[in-house]
Amino acid sequence: MKEAQAAGVVRDPRASQIERLKAQVAELKERLTERDTDLAELTAFKTLAISRLAAQHEEIERLRGQAESNGNIRRLPAACSGTAPYGSCS
Repeated sequence: MKEAQAAGVVRDPRASQIERLKAQVAELKERLTERDTDLAELTAFKTLAISRLAAQHEEIERLRGQAESNGNIRRLPAACSGTAPYGSCS
């Protein structure tokens, strides 16, 4: 076996294992980088969505307060369930 290794015919199995492990480590590092990028994008999206929801909530509250203070706004009666309104195609 040593003669074959010396002649270069047989490779050391440890060397091939080292190369395989290096490739595996490189692949895992790449996957980790991609995961971190995806996580950062999702966190930014979540932050944006929450801020938009908060702004919409504030606008709804402002409009409700404005509607209550005006006094010239009437609430519409609730629609009857089970019947279609006039002019409906359903």
